[in-house]
Amino acid sequence: MAKFALLFECLQDQGLARPANTHIPAPATREALLRVHDRDYVDAVLARAVPPAVERRIGLPVDDGVVRRALLAGGGTLLAARLALKAGLACNTAGGSHHARPESGAGFCVFNDVAVAIRALQAEGTIRRALIVDCDVHQGDGTAAVFGGDPSVFTLSLHCGANFPVRKEASDLDIDLPPGTGDQAYLDALAPALGQALAAGPYDLAFYNAGVDVHAADRLGKLALSDAGIAARDHLVLTTLRGAGLPVAGVIGGGYMDDVPALARRHAILHRTAAALLLP
Repeated sequence: MAKFALLFECLQDQGLARPANTHIPAPATREALLRVHDRDYVDAVLARAVPPAVERRIGLPVDDGVVRRALLAGGGTLLAARLALKAGLACNTAGGSHHARPESGAGFCVFNDVAVAIRALQAEGTIRRALIVDCDVHQGDGTAAVFGGDPSVFTLSLHCGANFPVRKEASDLDIDLPPGTGDQAYLDALAPALGQALAAGPYDLAFYNAGVDVHAADRLGKLALSDAGIAARDHLVLTTLRGAGLPVAGVIGGGYMDDVPALARRHAILHRTAAALLLP
């Protein structure tokens, strides 16, 4: 949990988070959550009354701190999407809760922030079609469950097949990579996947889940990327999507290390890469 505050401190120390480009979101509203999640589940979370079995599925006690973070992450991803539509590119300092599905949270994810943002923008008529590029080490099963059979959202998940969740959902495009894939093989798989996803367009907006649990030192990842590999991945995704004329909203996704300051610096690769593309 400490990585979120440390990430923002890291961005400040690196000169990337400044008053002129830092925005504070409002928490996601109940109305916005209900466009994605079942009413009983939303109300149980908001009341801090989640059944123990669901808490075990999430892996966290759904207390005041966890609920506040989930609501702000959802609001932050929606704000990042709105800013991306104006500026071309914006990144949340949280988000990427891709295991949360309509009826429940799972895998440290309470609400599916990207899905909540997409449904909010679609409901108000701001966008019609969205692309999700999910490069977290784990498949975005919750996102696939939310948007399954919905032609207005294309879901691409590039992940380690031999990893959580055991039972995968069907994204529009799933790329299952083997453990130990490494930098070059990963990038070799990513480039054509992006091309295939873009060919299914057009889209009004793209979301990019830049999970760093693909790193070799991550406790829950198995793909063995380096910091340089993650930077190359982020650069490839962002330049490809922006080159196609798409606004891009970035979210940080997963990352699990005992050295939390090092983890925060790794998450900052997304923001540093984005800043290099956006800032003069």
